[in-house]
Amino acid sequence: MPNIVWTRIDERLLHGQIRITWGKHTGANLILVANDAAAEGPNAAFMQAGMKASAGGEYAVRFFTIQKTIDVIHKASPAQKVFILCNNPTDIAKLVEGGVPIKHVNIGNMHFHDGKKQLTKTVSVDEKDIEAFKKLVAAGVKCTVQNTPDAPEVDIMDLIK
Repeated sequence: MPNIVWTRIDERLLHGQIRITWGKHTGANLILVANDAAAEGPNAAFMQAGMKASAGGEYAVRFFTIQKTIDVIHKASPAQKVFILCNNPTDIAKLVEGGVPIKHVNIGNMHFHDGKKQLTKTVSVDEKDIEAFKKLVAAGVKCTVQNTPDAPEVDIMDLIK
């Protein structure tokens, strides 16, 4: 079983706050950016360079597609304390449906865009996001909004209602 220490949704993926705040809080030693565009998209090399710089050399960093994450996560060494980063709940739901043993999702930044409803200062959702969160909760995954470790956790379903 992979040693997944944290799973976070952050539209920005890997950035300084992840390294400084969440990485230290979770004790992770590997940050896995599970995102098709960051792994293989036309701007993947550019995206990866910026994110690797944000990691500051403190963490091993991997960029996998959603499918590759599903295919290889169970091969992770127990010594790897894996922090999974996705930028939307639909990808997390695909990971869970694919057998990735995620028990808790920390919801950080989901920016407001046209067609989204703002739930908190940092979290906005559309119908696709809500459906993904419902699938996750139905699968037994705890989904909480928490911007920083010292902030209280708020159940996403309490905000969606």
